[in-house]
Order: sequence, then structure tokens, then C-alpha cells
Amino acid sequence: MSIRMQVTISEDDHLRAAERAAAHGISLAEYLRRLVRSDLADDAEEDRPDVSELFGIGDSGGSDVAVHKDDYLADAIGSAKTSPRQ
Repeated sequence: MSIRMQVTISEDDHLRAAERAAAHGISLAEYLRRLVRSDLADDAEEDRPDVSELFGIGDSGGSDVAVHKDDYLADAIGSAKTSPRQ
């Protein structure tokens, strides 16, 4: 179900938003819907717990992951960005 609404924005903002929508090949209404969805998705991500808090909570006695977690994560992220997807 959709809700129809009316919003007042400045003339300059309207012009700039319309230009941005046209550059994306979409209507101004679709551009605004995408902005709202994107903003709401960002809020949902902020509510997620930080999984890095799990690192270092235990000591296996034989691993250095808790000590070097940031280095390992950086290496993994770097490898994922440079590796071609299959």
C-alpha cells in the first residue's frame, strides 16, 4: 500500500533534485522514494551490533586472532576487493 503525500521544498532544492533524477533517468518521485529508502536502510544498519566486539573474548591458547584481528580483517577486505568474483 502506498501513501500519497505533499512536501514543500525550496525552489533551488527542487531544481537540483529534478536534475539529479533526470541524470539517473528516473522521475523526481522515484528519486525521492529511493532517497527515503536509502536513508531508512542506513538507520537499520546503525542498529546492528558490531561483530568486532566478539573478537578477543576468549583465548584458545594457540591463536593470535584476538591480537591481530584488525590486520586480518584488513587483509581479507583487501583481498575481496581485488579478487574477481566467480
